[in-house]
Amino acid sequence: MDGLYQQTLKNMEQTLHIFESRVPPPEFQKMGKWSVFRYKEKNIHQALIQKLARVVSGLHAARLLLANGFVQELAALQRMLDEFNEDITFLATGVINGDMTDSHQKYLDNFYQEEFGEDGKPLATSEPRPMVPRKKIRAYLARLKGPQVSESKQIETTTVLSKVYSGFVHGASPQIMDMYGGDPPRFAVSGMLGTPRIIHHSHDLWNYFYRGILSFAVVAKAFGDDDMCNEIRKYRDHFESVPRRR
Repeated sequence: MDGLYQQTLKNMEQTLHIFESRVPPPEFQKMGKWSVFRYKEKNIHQALIQKLARVVSGLHAARLLLANGFVQELAALQRMLDEFNEDITFLATGVINGDMTDSHQKYLDNFYQEEFGEDGKPLATSEPRPMVPRKKIRAYLARLKGPQVSESKQIETTTVLSKVYSGFVHGASPQIMDMYGGDPPRFAVSGMLGTPRIIHHSHDLWNYFYRGILSFAVVAKAFGDDDMCNEIRKYRDHFESVPRRR
């Protein structure tokens, strides 16, 4: 499967660069005594490109973590990828359907909010970042999936998955105990190659590459590029057709 994953990542990187060429590029901006790259326009397509960049980088990292047996860290990364893909669909669908809600604008305002001011010091604020609640994003996405599954069931499913992987992010005991075993039993802190956990996580990684492909397709649609969207869907079909080793 790794050869397929590497080809998929190559395709993703090439497509990402095409998207980059279709928006105004980042500009150098003074931030205290440093200069940093920032998108001046702060628009939704630039946000989509940045989220896709994190998906591609995350999938590269996921391959390396699995290859070295670090499945606890892989699971924590998968939680991040879940949210990146949700965010991409949330933003892209708003563009595609012409349905830019207050939640979309609030999301973008929060996404582009700086941590530091022009003097390089942390921005002082009495209010936390105005985050769009995750449950609100999931409710929006659930309404897009049609009547086959009720909205409440969709939200329930994604919430359960999020809670499972949240245990890996925050280091909950049940998830940490997955590291314990062997003869004599001990915590496997240098990777878990050769354990049954590798088989499970190898199978699960396929799902994250598949979701990444879907994210690229929906962004192509948001850019109004139906031809590219169709090409990505063809590659999705090819990806599905390759037999998975158990």
